[in-house]
Amino acid sequence: MTAALTSADVAIAAQLACLLEASAPKPGNVHPGAAFHDARYEDYLASAAALGPAMGEAGRQTLGATIRTAVAATRRWTRANTNLGIVLLFAPLARAALSFGGAPPRESAALRERVRATLDASTVADASDAYAAIRLAAPGGLGAAEAEDVSGEPDVTLRDAMALAAARDAVAGEYASAFALTFELGLPALAAARGDGLAWGDATVEAYLALLAAAPDTLIARKLGFEAAAEVSRGARAALDAGGVRSDAGRRAVARFDHALRDERNTRNPGTTADLVAAALFTALLTGAWHAVPGDRDA
Repeated sequence: MTAALTSADVAIAAQLACLLEASAPKPGNVHPGAAFHDARYEDYLASAAALGPAMGEAGRQTLGATIRTAVAATRRWTRANTNLGIVLLFAPLARAALSFGGAPPRESAALRERVRATLDASTVADASDAYAAIRLAAPGGLGAAEAEDVSGEPDVTLRDAMALAAARDAVAGEYASAFALTFELGLPALAAARGDGLAWGDATVEAYLALLAAAPDTLIARKLGFEAAAEVSRGARAALDAGGVRSDAGRRAVARFDHALRDERNTRNPGTTADLVAAALFTALLTGAWHAVPGDRDA
């Protein structure tokens, strides 16, 4: 993208990021070759299409309205919670990207500053809309909070409400840190993989493993405890150390890791990490990575 970033561009980038994330064979997640008991790959395709219009309107509506309309649109197409974390992450990114006006956000640092400003400007009304969206999505493993629980109405801004949940949820932590994991870990890992010539699918899996190895998945931690989440992170590191997607031995290690994460109830699904890699993909697309030449680290 070299011209001004339009609403249509942002909508397409959001949809494409979701399609890339869902299509990559990430260990422990739904993809074309693996389903969950309550969600199929096709549900994720429908969700990718559904959220696009709301993200395209992110510059013309409030942050909370973008979140609420995207989740509502998704629920019209699937009963499963397929993308709540993605919607929560994409909405500030979309709003920030559209705030540049006459030029696209070519530099990730500039986009991050706009994200920070977007989060700092969030309101109590944004939090109320986000709470309603969360209740509509009905995510599993959410638990209850001592303050500002989503079952009630908020008294603080959306950013401040997320900050209260940052220790137990990595998506909330992104609001508190101006998307530190997205910009400081996920995006660089994705860029390095693409710079080494990896196709988008392999680059997505590598960035996902890098995120998971560095930060235990908070969805697993809420379901099974921190040690279980840390064990999964060690498994991701072992798969990377074996070569990951870059060698035959590494791919076998990734396959073994995937098998170890699967059970009938998906309790060891690193779903929050999948949301984070989707945010990294969206950020990369917003800053022009789709048109960069694979293997060119200066692109």
